[in-house]
Amino acid sequence: MIDYRIRIQSAAAHRYAVTLTIPEPQAEQIVSLPVWIPGSYMVREFGRHLSAFEARQGRQARGVEPLDKTTWRVRCEGRAALVLSYEVYAFDTSVRTAYLDIKRGFFNGTSVCLRVHGGEALPHRLRLEGLPRGWQVATAMAADADAGKRRYIAQGYDELVDHPFELGTFWHGQFTAAGIVHEWVVAGALPSFDGQRLLADARRICEAEIAFWHGDGAKAGKRGARGRPAACGVPFDRYVFMLNAVEDGYGGLEHRASTALIASRRDLPRRGVAPSGDGYVTLLGLISHEYFHSWNVKRLKPIELAQIDFTRENYTQLLWFFEGFTSYYDDLLLLRSGLIDAPRYLKLLARTLSGVAAMPGRRVQSVAQASFDAWVKYYRGDENTPNATVSYYTKGSLVALCLDLTLRLHGQGTLDDVMRRLWAASAGGPVSEADIFAAADAIAGRRVSRELQAWVHGRGDLPVAALLQRLGVRCTQEQAGFAARLGLKLSEGPVTGIQVRSVLRDSVAERAGLSAGDEILAADGWRVRRLEDALAWVDLAAGFDLLLVRDQRIVSLRVHALDAQAAKADGAVTFRLDIEATPVHPAAAVRDAWLARADIAAPVR
Repeated sequence: MIDYRIRIQSAAAHRYAVTLTIPEPQAEQIVSLPVWIPGSYMVREFGRHLSAFEARQGRQARGVEPLDKTTWRVRCEGRAALVLSYEVYAFDTSVRTAYLDIKRGFFNGTSVCLRVHGGEALPHRLRLEGLPRGWQVATAMAADADAGKRRYIAQGYDELVDHPFELGTFWHGQFTAAGIVHEWVVAGALPSFDGQRLLADARRICEAEIAFWHGDGAKAGKRGARGRPAACGVPFDRYVFMLNAVEDGYGGLEHRASTALIASRRDLPRRGVAPSGDGYVTLLGLISHEYFHSWNVKRLKPIELAQIDFTRENYTQLLWFFEGFTSYYDDLLLLRSGLIDAPRYLKLLARTLSGVAAMPGRRVQSVAQASFDAWVKYYRGDENTPNATVSYYTKGSLVALCLDLTLRLHGQGTLDDVMRRLWAASAGGPVSEADIFAAADAIAGRRVSRELQAWVHGRGDLPVAALLQRLGVRCTQEQAGFAARLGLKLSEGPVTGIQVRSVLRDSVAERAGLSAGDEILAADGWRVRRLEDALAWVDLAAGFDLLLVRDQRIVSLRVHALDAQAAKADGAVTFRLDIEATPVHPAAAVRDAWLARADIAAPVR
């Protein structure tokens, strides 16, 4: 058994001490630390936080030889156990790595647990030591009944690093959905945090998603070959949500029986206060998204990721499906679970549609290409990102919408049926693009994969508005703000508060010569603190002058007239979706089935 002892060496200095014991090492034992964490497609170089590496066999020190940036070799003698010790610096509040201070600890195994080459399939035990008095532990990893308190066991390295740990003093609650215990831990919440409201709403999400995949009356299923979940049962028998509430943050990372979340504490529900605004709905959508991943990416996964290689990038063109289709269902399942109503759902959908339309990069890159390029583009955005890329999350969700509405309008099933067919056919395992296309064709009863192929690998706009119109959902365009009409994305600047973050391709601003980093001082000779204020005096039809600061120099540029073409440019308009008010629409029944229009209790306003 591979054994890890993780000790809090210094919470104030953010250091874990790790001792790894390999009972029967190879003569030349290789160990390595992953360079990425599954679910977050970027090489993150976790090894840069590892230091003070030492090795011993009994009383004899052994040399540790680095082979590359994240791999080491130890030459052993005899069969004595090899004991490796090292420190891990942990001061990243994200859900992807490790964190430690005097109030809280958190880690993913990919950041702290070296992989023992040749021993990946052996049982792995993890022991926690040195926790301050009163600290709790939360994880979905199974407790090691034979090893005492704070001892955990995993059936191999892949499982070990797929169970994050939350440490500290946190709020704890739980509920049961489909007979399965779901635990919640929340760190950093305000004293007024309404945990019972969060539990009740999360339960509705979980019940809706379990029913989606397995039907009513579903329960945890037995594991099949190689630990693969039986297609007829829920693929876990316990689930843990770990939420870190911070002043400002948002994100999540899925795991096989848990998820790590980060959210702004102001978006959490408060006792005695009805949730309002978009913050709480956004949090519920994140919960829905990460929980849906328990099926769609953790089990049903790209065939290229059937066997994870922790040493390098793992390329796939299928993130449009695994992230995009999950993004389609996250808000839709809030609607089905009664947490939002149809108008709120259409508002969220319109926001996605507007966001994709504002990205000139959608004409440069397909969602299949965006999936492949995630390693160097999606997580490394810069000022040119809107012009060069498209999000496989947002456009992928619109591909799912188009496929779902196409199937519904032809009366040949729904996207739900496609998803469940893939789950059953693969027994909850890897799938290829051909498998996805074949499942869609089988449900449609025709070659709908031809359209799907064009949407996924093409760079044209999707027929979202036309499909919605056929359902009796009106799609109207509204004028965007002044900055968007110019083709600018702004951020707060050091002097005036107006700094250019991005200039959209072929926009009025690009033609005028604006660049990322420019800070706008004045328009037509008048000082501006909000660009929208300039609408009170500039003449859009005649054009106007902008005074800028660029690299400490004053620059004056002429913005030419905003013509009819500019008014329809990328980002110049936003979309609004409404159910048509006509008494009876030919596709009203199809539309209402899609929108799950029924009596629903107390949606979040």
